[in-house]
Amino acid sequence: MKTVKNILQNKSASIYSVNPDTSVLDALQVMMDKNISALLVMEGIDLKGIFTERDYARKIILKGKSSKETKIKDAMTSDLKTVNPGTSIDLCMQIMTEKHIRHLPVKEGNQVIGMISIGDLVKFVIEDQKQTIEQLQSYISS
Repeated sequence: MKTVKNILQNKSASIYSVNPDTSVLDALQVMMDKNISALLVMEGIDLKGIFTERDYARKIILKGKSSKETKIKDAMTSDLKTVNPGTSIDLCMQIMTEKHIRHLPVKEGNQVIGMISIGDLVKFVIEDQKQTIEQLQSYISS
């Protein structure tokens, strides 16, 4: 069975986060600098939420709030779905589809060890299918 662990092995171990009192503007700067579309919101090692481009569009821009003055804690999504390294790729895709989310924090016990995106899942599935096709072609031609 293919799991989150398989994806994390091929990803950078970097975890990008801000604390709840960070301004939305500063969080957006981190997102731009790291070329990412979501940031974890952490207090020490405690996962408090996630802040995404979607949160920015819906909770800041469309409501006319100030990015400089609004804190991440007032714009983040705090009702989080998380997965662990043993969670199957299929279940991750199901969660993302049903909940209309694009990122899943990965926890081992109480500690955040990474985050996977829908892009990570799609890339993994495509690579896995490519390997299966190559194996089948090799089997057929031998």
